[in-house]
Amino acid sequence: MEKSSALVTPLPATPQLPAHLVAPTSRYIESGLRGAANTVRAYAGDWARFSAWCQTHQMEPLPASVEALAGFLTELAEAGKKVATIQRHTAAIAKAHELAGLDSPTADKKIKVLLKGIAREKKTRIKQAAAFTLATFKRTIKSIDVSTPTGLRNRALLLLGFTGAFRRSELEALNIEHLAFDEDGLVVSLDQSKTNQLGQAEEKAIFYSPDSALCPIRSLQAWLRVLDRTEGCVFVSLRKNQQLTTRRMTTKYINLITQQYLGTGYTAHSLRASFVTVSKLNGADDSKVMNQTKHKTSAMIRRYTRLDNVRQHNSAKELGL
Repeated sequence: MEKSSALVTPLPATPQLPAHLVAPTSRYIESGLRGAANTVRAYAGDWARFSAWCQTHQMEPLPASVEALAGFLTELAEAGKKVATIQRHTAAIAKAHELAGLDSPTADKKIKVLLKGIAREKKTRIKQAAAFTLATFKRTIKSIDVSTPTGLRNRALLLLGFTGAFRRSELEALNIEHLAFDEDGLVVSLDQSKTNQLGQAEEKAIFYSPDSALCPIRSLQAWLRVLDRTEGCVFVSLRKNQQLTTRRMTTKYINLITQQYLGTGYTAHSLRASFVTVSKLNGADDSKVMNQTKHKTSAMIRRYTRLDNVRQHNSAKELGL
């Protein structure tokens, strides 16, 4: 998707900033404000939609008036868009104004009241990826036919995604060079992730399982033997005749594979959410969970924990009566 011009607006030359520093300063600021690649793509699409709406109604998108934004958000709500979708459009518009150095109409109290009213009328909660139980996951993994390259790849993908609490974008970007095997297990180095935009060293530890059919390391090694490469992407697409390609598996396809085996009620993000939930049910404290997920706060761990059953993780069982 082509980037919106609003997302690459350069800084104007000012008396305080020498002319030869304008372009690099603009570049650094843009990089600092952008965020994750997937977010950039989503924001660019949202901004293009808002710009087109403004053009249709003969309004300026940048800077946008409060009235223009209110009309656009109302039309999204009337069209049946989810609250999360409307909130993302609002964030994209705010980001475009921020990058251009302009005041955003999203900060206006009228817009905040409008968004609150939309959320109240729709009465929706942010939909979270469902978590599966460990027993369900074990049964699913053991049911995979690993007599084919597709089965070997998919088993390795699901086991690694779960035990490493990976985001789908991290699984997509994973290269063989990121894997370091030794007798204690596997360490996966991440060059960059959603919460690691600066490319600082970030690692995940994967451990052996006593059950070879459920072992993420042995499963990954079995897939790598089929892949028969020493570098490049780990998870690639396969042709219908089971022939390997060099095409990196997309996040969309990773999601489809998860649903193929676990059911349509789940997504690839369920692998990560289930890691947190199962870990908490097994007594892991937040710091241990965060060491794998790379979340920055315990609040995020609580948000990720899917303990929908009232009998799960409930202190009423520990009253001593």
